[in-house]
Amino acid sequence: MEPQTLRAFAAVAREGHVSRAAQRLHLSQPAVSLQLKTLAEATGLQLFARTPQGMALTRDGAALLPLADKALADFGQAAAALHTTVRGTLRIGTILDPEFTRLGAFLKQLVETSPQVGTELSQSMSGDVLARLGRRELDVGFFLDLPHDPLDATYRLRPLTRFTYCVLAPAGWGPQVRGKDWKALAALPWLATPPASAHHRLQRRVFGPGSLTGLEPRRVALVDQEASMLDLVKSGVGLSLVRDSIAMREAQARGLVVADQVALECDLSFICLAERAGEPVLASAWAALEAVWG
Repeated sequence: MEPQTLRAFAAVAREGHVSRAAQRLHLSQPAVSLQLKTLAEATGLQLFARTPQGMALTRDGAALLPLADKALADFGQAAAALHTTVRGTLRIGTILDPEFTRLGAFLKQLVETSPQVGTELSQSMSGDVLARLGRRELDVGFFLDLPHDPLDATYRLRPLTRFTYCVLAPAGWGPQVRGKDWKALAALPWLATPPASAHHRLQRRVFGPGSLTGLEPRRVALVDQEASMLDLVKSGVGLSLVRDSIAMREAQARGLVVADQVALECDLSFICLAERAGEPVLASAWAALEAVWG
């Protein structure tokens, strides 16, 4: 039944007269009468009996009135809820592997709490996520933040977990890397990464002008994918920075060597433009993130 038909039925039932019901509904009398006729034809029931005083409910009409009231109340509540339902598309910049960022759990929570929010995922390097947020090509994203190197107030940043990058060397390179400091490691061949990579920002802390060593290592290849870095280390090409959990796994499984005297800390963070954090779609993303990461 159309809501306007049920409203006309309920109004006439309570007013006892078509004209007074029409006034209450801000409709013409013919319009209300047409709604009653439509309802009677749809149900096949006589809902009203005409009396000298106006219109009186029949037994069938009296039985249907509570159901009409409930249907109208449910319709009103649903319409009100739609005004507060968050709708839109959330463009998410992703990095690393989904397990590490808990991407699946995050998206599941978002779908359950904000079912009208769609998502678009874009995988890239950490620095690219930051740049695309600034250009408003992304709404939120994961970011690798270097401790003691904070971003400015343009961004809202929420650190999720701190971890360590280790130096991973090919199998058999134990004598060259174990017990060695950054200066000694700078003499060995290294894999380089693009400026947008967190590896690049981390290496700048220890290599190059103004760094811890002031030295420039010999960079033998430019790599932009973590899987490619691992493959080149396994092949004996050079050293690379690798997340501690992956470094330990590769050392145990394939005999790769982890430098035991050096490491660099990094934070996995969630980020958006600070001025956009209060937008409904973005706020729903932050709420889902907090539910997953606590």
